[in-house]
Amino acid sequence: MNIKNKQSNLFANKLVNAFLKNKFIAPLPLKYTKNISNAQDFRKLCESKITKPIIGFKAGGTAIPVLKKLKEKEPFYAAVYAHNFLKNKKSVKINKFTFGIELEVCYLIKKNFFNLKESITKNNINKYISHIAPCIEVVGYRQKKSGIKFLGDLCSDFGGNFKFIIGTKKKLANIRVDNLKTNIVNYNANQSINGNTNTVYINPLNSLKFVLTKLKKDKVKLNKNFYVFTGSTVGVVPILGKGFYNGNIEKLGSVKVKII
Repeated sequence: MNIKNKQSNLFANKLVNAFLKNKFIAPLPLKYTKNISNAQDFRKLCESKITKPIIGFKAGGTAIPVLKKLKEKEPFYAAVYAHNFLKNKKSVKINKFTFGIELEVCYLIKKNFFNLKESITKNNINKYISHIAPCIEVVGYRQKKSGIKFLGDLCSDFGGNFKFIIGTKKKLANIRVDNLKTNIVNYNANQSINGNTNTVYINPLNSLKFVLTKLKKDKVKLNKNFYVFTGSTVGVVPILGKGFYNGNIEKLGSVKVKII
């Protein structure tokens, strides 16, 4: 689909305005969401219109059962902007189109990755990792819609990212992340969800490799270290109440956000 036409630009401008001003628009036409390739093109068109600083990139759709259910072959990635990035224990005001919360592994990647000439592999990926940390993502739309019918629903709308909250960063050292227990809890809502890092594309490192490979293929470059958020270890957890959501990832530590 030719994404650089007048109609596509019109819808992209509406979504970008909603993204920047915390507003909501009518749902996008299906041609931008049903097909993941079109959704990726539309995402890139929207991102090209934003001048705010990018602090990293997220992977979405990293749970294998979700990919199978939505009949997709691989996840997607999307840019994450500084104004949606918060320190630990900060507050997030939600709305009726904020539909969930996730607990993730994130990596801080060294900027010299962008000088890499070779392919990213499991043998060289660690030398580009500066730190690792637990993080929480609050997910939602800028559109007046709910649910996920297609992976492109999320991809086309800035990856479905509303806010990211990061815990304390650690040096990677020899931390293996392929089978770590995770939990997110809100005591006020009597809600506790257990998970495991092996739900993230089998191993969060696989998700990281996927994003870095796509960045290289798309010739994306930043002149600074950046984060990669690898996908949820607990699925998309519905937000059942206000107050603190506390996330914990074995060996990595904890992170919390106050929902208001």
